[in-house]
Amino acid sequence: MSRREGSRFANRRPGSAFQSRATEPPVSAGLIKTARKSGQLNLSNRELSEVPQSVWRINVDPPEESYLNVSFTASDRWWDQTDLTKLILASNKLQCLSEDIQLLPALIVLDVHDNLLSSLPCAIGQLSQLQKLNISHNKLKELPDELWNLTSLRSLYLHHNELERIQEGIGKLIHLEELDVSSNQLTAIPSTLGELSSLLKFILANNKLKYIPLDISKMRSLKLLDASHNELEGVPSELANMVSLQQLYLRHNKLHHLPQLPSCKYLKELHVGNNQIEYLGSEHLKNLSAVTVLELRDNKLKSLPDEILMLQDLERLDLTNNDISSLPYGLGNLPKLMSLLLEGNPLRSIRRDIINRGTQELLKYLRSRIQEETTGQDKSDSTTAMTLPSESMINTYALGTQKLLEYSDRKATIVPDEVFDACDGVPVTTVNLSKNLLTGLPSRISELKATITDVNLGFNKLSSVSLELCTLELLIHLDLRNNLLASLPMEIKQLQQLQTVILSFNRFKEFPNALYHIPAIETILISNNQVGSIDAFQLMQLDKLTTLDMQNNDLMQVPPELGSCVNLRTLLLEGNPFRNPRAAILARGTAAVLEYLRNRIPT
Repeated sequence: MSRREGSRFANRRPGSAFQSRATEPPVSAGLIKTARKSGQLNLSNRELSEVPQSVWRINVDPPEESYLNVSFTASDRWWDQTDLTKLILASNKLQCLSEDIQLLPALIVLDVHDNLLSSLPCAIGQLSQLQKLNISHNKLKELPDELWNLTSLRSLYLHHNELERIQEGIGKLIHLEELDVSSNQLTAIPSTLGELSSLLKFILANNKLKYIPLDISKMRSLKLLDASHNELEGVPSELANMVSLQQLYLRHNKLHHLPQLPSCKYLKELHVGNNQIEYLGSEHLKNLSAVTVLELRDNKLKSLPDEILMLQDLERLDLTNNDISSLPYGLGNLPKLMSLLLEGNPLRSIRRDIINRGTQELLKYLRSRIQEETTGQDKSDSTTAMTLPSESMINTYALGTQKLLEYSDRKATIVPDEVFDACDGVPVTTVNLSKNLLTGLPSRISELKATITDVNLGFNKLSSVSLELCTLELLIHLDLRNNLLASLPMEIKQLQQLQTVILSFNRFKEFPNALYHIPAIETILISNNQVGSIDAFQLMQLDKLTTLDMQNNDLMQVPPELGSCVNLRTLLLEGNPFRNPRAAILARGTAAVLEYLRNRIPT
């Protein structure tokens, strides 16, 4: 023993443990014992440079207590141990994994992201039960062929590595639902990816891809494809065969035109900003009737075709930094448009101060130009036509061409019968009664129940919702923001096709129970109320819910089970009095919040 070591032991206080801290086991016996019972072991953020042998052999070696506890009546019976099914080794300093990983054949989840791995052991291919594998944020340059034997995989995360190729064998993972290979060095992807018929989410962003193989069109179940930040100059027309596609991201490429997607009837978001698109024609827009977000910023567009008005579900249109000099005035009548971004265009017909006032003022200006044109036309036809009193109250142009009944911004306390009289024989789909002083819903709205799909009652004085609204069984979008509502009737659950409901800036103290019973609902905006709690278990039943805005309410806690709402793409929780998750986690976005919550679900 050296003099230095001898001095260290000599200075120990009597009764202190003989073993030094430097040689203490990185994984305590208590943790191993707990893992034997639960089947789960979390060793993240422990600065491990290697995985202790006790972890690999947790299912093989009998525990120490087996030599002490042989009672069949003991509550702590070691022989009832559970095989390890979940192992988390994330955020350590691991440079390799032992071939002994094969001693954990029951693993369902293996998470080794955020380490220093440069390779994977071949034995990983023997984890036949594995369903989720996260090896992102490492230094992997290649993958072992044995990896493709994991045919039970549902989720595979390979992003943020140094991979230059993916082998053809990936086509064997036929049960895969989520695949992320973003932020690598890929210049091509194998055509066998087309065999992944169960894939729902495929992220290819931040690579060096110049083309997408035609076989990818076989992914008939795919809902999200992200190929942003590559070198794509075109998109194969076969992409249109992806009939389930809902979100397509092609930002930051070298595209010269929009892809034509005639079969993508469910596409809701198309992001093609930061490309070189110069032309937008009717052939590109005629099949995008379901699109709610169209992002075309930082391209070279010079004009918008009138066919843009066919996108009746459009909520956000981003045209920032193009070469557009004029707009179709009909944009002002798109019923759901809430965000229109035009900054950085050489617009001649719209003053900059109007653009700077925001979307609502801009849309109001565009509508006024339509009315000016219509008024001018009416004057020119005055010798041959007469305007009925009922027609003077509403925008007859919008009623006739867009099936839009608009009686908004009138400061009206009631809606005159003449307004509904003008709708006789017109299959009205949208009713806009916003920005008035209504205290109740006009009863005659039920006359439109055979065709109406969208109702906007925002910015009124409603303190309750009448049962007439609950008879509009075709309703898809309902806007009740900025009213005096504290509850919704349970009868509203009859609106089984409702997809979007906006309840922001009301007086709700409880989350409306009726909304838990509408399976088609996709978007719930209920910010700026006084809601104190949410039922995560009931929200989990809403498997189509993608957006939940709970900002500025009175939530004292966020149930961890909310993290199991795996289809949520947008979860907004800022401005509530809960302590966890903290603001730093909220700032990282929805995916980080959901992961945080999932990791805190009691097991």
